[in-house]
Amino acid sequence: MDQEKGTEIQAAKKIKEKADRFRANVSTVMIGKREHHRPDFITVLCEGHVLIEDIPGVGKTLLAKATSRSLDCTFKRIQCTPDLLPSDVVGTQFFNQKSSDFEFRPGPILANIVLVDEINRAMPRTQSCLLESMQEQQVTVDLKTVPLPRPFMLMATQNPIELEGTFPLPEAQLDRFLLKAKIGYPTLEEEAAVLSRFQIANPLDRLQSVMGTAEILDLQALCRRIFIEDSVRNYIVAVNSATRSHKDIKLGTSPRCALALQSASQAMAGIQGRSYVLRMTLKSSPRPSFPIASS
Repeated sequence: MDQEKGTEIQAAKKIKEKADRFRANVSTVMIGKREHHRPDFITVLCEGHVLIEDIPGVGKTLLAKATSRSLDCTFKRIQCTPDLLPSDVVGTQFFNQKSSDFEFRPGPILANIVLVDEINRAMPRTQSCLLESMQEQQVTVDLKTVPLPRPFMLMATQNPIELEGTFPLPEAQLDRFLLKAKIGYPTLEEEAAVLSRFQIANPLDRLQSVMGTAEILDLQALCRRIFIEDSVRNYIVAVNSATRSHKDIKLGTSPRCALALQSASQAMAGIQGRSYVLRMTLKSSPRPSFPIASS
């Protein structure tokens, strides 16, 4: 038992060390947004997907690019427009005259990290082609199933104030995102620092990776070993169940949410250097309507 506990402690230390390196690396590009680097790394550790929603010009795409550059993985970008077709995303079968046979030409979704920029500008038909990849980590083209590379993470951005030419994401798709992040406006000091840092050149061009795919897969396995006591697991289930009967919530969360909360709590614990998950209540309210589970 002591040996197993020691292994868990070492795993948590390793996760924290890698998380600190990641945040420090992204901070060479992003200014004053350290807390917004954490959702991205939590998503990486959980092999989930993140939706970055905020107004134009605050650094949504920059944060996504800095995240991908910090990880030595294959990266593709999909710029969503109303005329984007599903085949433009997942790929297509084409006839090769030399071999006299059909061959699969992969789309940009077949990468480790995929940035879907302005996702709500894509038609519902195109948005729906992302569902299989987000949940099952595979795509189907002409009855042929193609697995996605591991690790796989989809980072999507959208502008909440855009109405013309946009198509709101359906609940089924929103449910497949592990986290939603907002960046917000910088302070006066931070905005002045942005002007200074980007005056001569874009620091993103010089950003180096801090970990590769093998390390990421190892960290993901270590995260799943973070200890969760039965009482904490029951607490997560109670929180999830409370959303289904709360008067201010129209649609309660599904079991997928409980799984996401569990894995995100493990990742947060590892990032903080702990080998176990804690539970806490909202500190901003002395008597919250229902408890919030976290690491």
